[in-house]
Amino acid sequence: MTEETKAPAPSGDRPSRPYGERSGGGDRPRFGGGGGGRSGPGGPPREGGRKFFRRKKVCKFCVEKIDSINYKDVRLLSGFVAERGKIVPRRLTGVCTPHQRRLSAAIKQARNIALLPFAARA
Repeated sequence: MTEETKAPAPSGDRPSRPYGERSGGGDRPRFGGGGGGRSGPGGPPREGGRKFFRRKKVCKFCVEKIDSINYKDVRLLSGFVAERGKIVPRRLTGVCTPHQRRLSAAIKQARNIALLPFAARA
């Protein structure tokens, strides 16, 4: 097309758009997806190569068939308490939901009778 047949751009600060329509400009995707084949959130895209294999975490108590979690077993409980004294979440330890509930109750009991610390030393 020639310059004469094009419609002149509106003179103003904002470009004219129908109500509700957004421009697709910008360098970031609007929603989380964005680049296909990305390695993870914020990571660079992978070209070829193998994807990282993550082994599915299994519940230690189910595997070893430990039925009761005793609050007096400090060695077992301390493996599920972080360095700062926080209870480590399920997604990190791999413990199943019912055992995590019993585990956190046992940790809290052990804290109350001073077998485990509430917090790390400052």
